Amino acid sequence: MPVAIITGASKGLGRALAEALAARGWDLVLDARGAKVLDETSAAVSAYGTRVTALPGDVTDAAHRAQLVAAAWQLGGVDLVVNNASALGVEPLVQLDALPLEGLRRALEVNVVAALGLVQEALPLLRASGTGAVITVSSDAAAEAYETWGGYGASKAALDHLAAVLGAEEPGLRVWAVDPGDMATDLYAAAVPDDDDPRPAPASVVPAFLRLLDERPASGRYSAPSLVEGR
Repeated sequence: MPVAIITGASKGLGRALAEALAARGWDLVLDARGAKVLDETSAAVSAYGTRVTALPGDVTDAAHRAQLVAAAWQLGGVDLVVNNASALGVEPLVQLDALPLEGLRRALEVNVVAALGLVQEALPLLRASGTGAVITVSSDAAAEAYETWGGYGASKAALDHLAAVLGAEEPGLRVWAVDPGDMATDLYAAAVPDDDDPRPAPASVVPAFLRLLDERPASGRYSAPSLVEGR
């Protein structure tokens, strides 16, 4: 069975992707900071009959990233890395003139440095897979100038560029940066707590990620809503 590592997997898009891959027979290594919620997610995902290893921890910790890859190796290797864990830097979001620099450092550390660190750790197994792929979860804030989204958007723009370069440097892999579009997630609620407009559930964009895995288009940046609508 193929094996995927998914960070930020205890809820939201990460959990929705985990359940969808488990339903397809994937074995999974799941990461999140909250042990209790991660255990609940692991139990739900395990109900699909696949092997699931849940490892609570912080992706900025190099030892934790090594544990994730070692757990995947125990399951048979690494066929997919999904860098989904994200940090806003400050909650709720603020304009750049008030953005704490320590918050910006945190967003860059989680969204960029840790994401690259996990890929570096997993690269030998990804290369050996024959169908290795990396998905980095991006944001429209990486490409559009939204007030208060400057720090988070800058981190996602940096992640997009790393994904683009990785795709060029690793032609044997598929590297996709995916903008999932608007979703009802805890991250968005923390970013803009006063916005109560309804947003789609994360599960609604999962078909876009599955389409990438099924069709394996060229490495690049993709919009999940466009992939779903293009079916």
